[in-house]
Amino acid sequence: MLQFPAWKIALIAGLLLWGSLLAFPNMVSDSFLGVEPTEPTAQTAENMAEYQAEVAAARESWWPGFLPKNKVNLGLDLRGGVYLLMEIDPAEVVSNHLQVFQGDATRALNRNRGAGLENLPRTRVPEIRGETLPIQFQNPEDVDEAIRRLQRLNQPVAGAIGGQRSFEISRRGSDTVVISVSDASRSALTREALRKTMEIVRRRIDPDGVSEISIQPQGDTRIVLEAPGEPDPTRLKDILSQAGRMTFNLADRSPSNVDAAQAGVDFPGFRLLDGRETGPILIENTPIITGADIATANQGYDEGNRPNIQFRLNGQGAQRFGRATAANVNKPFAIVLDDDVMSAPNINEPIYGGSVQITGSFTIEEAQDLAAIIEAGELPARIGFIEERTVGPGLGEDSIRAGATASIIGLALVAVFMIIAYGLLGGYAVASLSANIVLILGVLSGFGATLTLPGIAGIILTIGMAVDANVLVFERIREERASGRSPITAVQAGYERALSTILDANITTFIAASVLYMLGSGPVKGFAVTLAIGIVTSVFTAFVVTRWFTATWLRVARPKKLSI
Repeated sequence: MLQFPAWKIALIAGLLLWGSLLAFPNMVSDSFLGVEPTEPTAQTAENMAEYQAEVAAARESWWPGFLPKNKVNLGLDLRGGVYLLMEIDPAEVVSNHLQVFQGDATRALNRNRGAGLENLPRTRVPEIRGETLPIQFQNPEDVDEAIRRLQRLNQPVAGAIGGQRSFEISRRGSDTVVISVSDASRSALTREALRKTMEIVRRRIDPDGVSEISIQPQGDTRIVLEAPGEPDPTRLKDILSQAGRMTFNLADRSPSNVDAAQAGVDFPGFRLLDGRETGPILIENTPIITGADIATANQGYDEGNRPNIQFRLNGQGAQRFGRATAANVNKPFAIVLDDDVMSAPNINEPIYGGSVQITGSFTIEEAQDLAAIIEAGELPARIGFIEERTVGPGLGEDSIRAGATASIIGLALVAVFMIIAYGLLGGYAVASLSANIVLILGVLSGFGATLTLPGIAGIILTIGMAVDANVLVFERIREERASGRSPITAVQAGYERALSTILDANITTFIAASVLYMLGSGPVKGFAVTLAIGIVTSVFTAFVVTRWFTATWLRVARPKKLSI
């Protein structure tokens, strides 16, 4: 128990050194690096991005590249930022799902007409009425075949228990089929839409996956978004309020037809849209490809070094786009996002390979946001904004100072008690406790975890809990010394007897922290993270580091008695 071979000592020292290196960037302020923070009155998204880039460049040049340089991510309550409470409408989720099914039903009912549906008129399925879709047939004998075809399209709801189907397809009278949504399907569709919406929100706000945003469900239809460090809630709402429906449509830009459409003339199969760069333009209702055919999208630059949006189509989309452009050379096509024409270039030659770009008078930020919207995909329903709060960084700075002060006071009081109660061994426990705090900061920095105000409370609680193991060991050592054992055998017996108790106590606490993390929301998760990390590091520092210090002292000093 008190033997530390060279490889163990090297491992312990290496872990302590690596934890210190991970935690060290938190001790270096941005002002020390020569970068002054942006004034609150000038904190736009673009200015904050430039400031963060300057800080990253300064850290890169000051701190060796092979060493970690990330600081602990601060939560909304410490760093300031934007809080949004959002909601999706279950009725719109169902309506959108029915609209998709409506198009599939039209194609299915008009396919292979000689195989059963002899008298079905070649028309679109009727419009949706509320949350039902009635289809009336001229020949009642077609209804059974139509139901069979529609049932093949009726897929289970993703994530539904028991394979719950999306729709109820039933016969009404002799010549009508009604497609409706049951309450169970409605709930399942809403849950799946909420999950998908959360994923799309994350991909839009944090396309690179490097920010410390928090996205949590609230109930069955609401989402809480916390974006620490984001100064502009309007920008976030603009990004999230777009449905994100991207289509490529053939277009008609002839002035005579556009003028006629503006005057009220109907062009079957076309609709009139407008665009910032293109003005009014007629586009075909049926798209060549949609956003589902886009594999990747990102912000780039054109030949004139102006920001643009570049994206690549997937295999099937690239093939369809290649065939369509080959058949429509010298005709325009429109790139449409949520009924807004982004661009309408001419097809000078067939476009194969699937690489496309949108050019226009974009700023870098606009191009980045649009690329994130396009790549994230279409929302299953529009997002409604219920509550919006902007938290200033001043409150966070006060909280950090208060938390740091409380931590220092707590550490000092614990140190005084341990040294008075256990003498030199208490001093070793205090040293390992300090190492424990450094390791917690190092782990938070290394894993990119977010530190919140409850997380600071978790660290302060860990300071008290971290000495529990030492107290258990030292009390066992006292008992062994009272029974007449020598210092070395008393210390060894004390650690052996306390081990099972220490493990039991910390494992049960770790399980509680895990449950808090899995079932809790933002603030509770922040507390659970630091508590769980603190449990692991405190067991290591208390039972390994303190024991190492004690064993080294016993081997070097060879004391005749223990002052404990």
